[in-house]
Amino acid sequence: MKSLIKIFIPFFIFTISMSLFSQKYETHSYETLFSDDNFEVRLYDPVLKAKTYSSEGSNNNFGKLFRYISGYNQKNEKISMTTPVYMRDEEKGSMMEFVLPSKFNMDNVSMPKSQNVEIYLDKGGHYASIQYGGYSNNSKRIKHTKALVEKLEKHNIQKMGDFLYLSYDSPYKFYGRRNEVIVSVSY
Repeated sequence: MKSLIKIFIPFFIFTISMSLFSQKYETHSYETLFSDDNFEVRLYDPVLKAKTYSSEGSNNNFGKLFRYISGYNQKNEKISMTTPVYMRDEEKGSMMEFVLPSKFNMDNVSMPKSQNVEIYLDKGGHYASIQYGGYSNNSKRIKHTKALVEKLEKHNIQKMGDFLYLSYDSPYKFYGRRNEVIVSVSY
């Protein structure tokens, strides 16, 4: 009986911790059209997004968007978190976007109270991606952007825009993290 308890208790603790750290967020839907290892070409569905910018040297984008979905909007409505979070560095600073849940459209979405947050319809389209794990940082972004460029050249696919960096996990998820570099392509 003691050996059964010694097995059951660690299993129980592991199971509870898995449920605490697992995520069940709605994800921006897409269809995979082509794959080669960690490289994919996808067709993304149109989706509403909330977008904000931070000036160079400051990065409070997450806070602005989180405040919006936490109820700082015209209806004081809490909006569910989704994945992924889209990020890009631009001339005027850094950009971040949250995907809004699929139940929203321009007629029923609660508009932000802050002028720093914009709601818009992303039309979707064809994107190429490279997936990587762990916590993302600038050196990983550079490495995987280069790998994406090499895959595009290998498969003779033309890039159509700037690279975006996607994160699918909360900072509290320590293992099995998913990050991607994507770019719009002609496909």
